[in-house]
Amino acid sequence: MSHRIEKVESTLARAIQQVISRGLNDPRAGGLISVTHVDVSPDMANALVFISVYPEEKQAMSMHALRHAARHIRHEAGELIAIRKMPSIEFRVDSSLKRQAEVYDALAKARASEPPGKPASDETPVHPDPANDPAAAENPGTPKEPKA
Repeated sequence: MSHRIEKVESTLARAIQQVISRGLNDPRAGGLISVTHVDVSPDMANALVFISVYPEEKQAMSMHALRHAARHIRHEAGELIAIRKMPSIEFRVDSSLKRQAEVYDALAKARASEPPGKPASDETPVHPDPANDPAAAENPGTPKEPKA
């Protein structure tokens, strides 16, 4: 992907987020609407705008409102940025945040189900076993008497 397309994607994402943040005059658009990512086609004629809506109950109605207002959002965003030809925009639901939250919940449950005495795999044991730890075997913790 070219550097120019990446710049257009990030600029377009900020502009669309700004237009949405100002508010749409559609009562269906409710909740917290965030632009998570924008994919622009190589010819810069089309842009897929990935949206996250919180709470999830308002997602269907908000997406319907955004799709209905796509031409208006495109026009308003085009006035905010300097671009020769504004790409047509299409909104899609970004479910990656939901999947990420599910993974974090699963990891939290797995850590909670570990026995209390066993350290997690990414933690170091509190008291190393000198038989298995060469550094602890060299320095067992008791001061040595100086040789006379």
